[in-house]
Amino acid sequence: MESESLIEWGLEIPRDYYLRMEENMAEQNGENSILNFGMNHEKHDCCDTAEVHPDLLKIVNEKMPDETELYDLAELFKVFGDSTRIRILFVLFEAEVCVCDLAQALNMTQSAISHQLKILRQNKLIKSRREGKSIFYSLADEHVRTIIAQGCEHIEEDL
Repeated sequence: MESESLIEWGLEIPRDYYLRMEENMAEQNGENSILNFGMNHEKHDCCDTAEVHPDLLKIVNEKMPDETELYDLAELFKVFGDSTRIRILFVLFEAEVCVCDLAQALNMTQSAISHQLKILRQNKLIKSRREGKSIFYSLADEHVRTIIAQGCEHIEEDL
């Protein structure tokens, strides 16, 4: 039977050796201290035995979206990974504004704002309308506000 192994710092380490080292380090540093070779995660991150639960996997497989949908969702959340775009969205929570207003409010150039607006528009998070020589931007719909509100609620849970 082949021993299960882990890759750590480019080295292959047998799992049983890794766990013994982790236990030894925990004993030396107090029972609640798991150093885990600098990874700083707790022992319960992995199961002690390899037991598959087919009934649960069946439910998961039936509910799992297809790869295209998962990819699209991941791409959407990447858009929220930029603090400048989040700042723009927060301004748009309050009012419909033009690029000039956004640049002034965020202390950025109109060019930098325009670049971020393009990404937000491509991902259907904002919409625009022309009024004379100005283009005004607003949130595309209430889903955008809900996503940000849920994110804020999540990060404030333990504060």
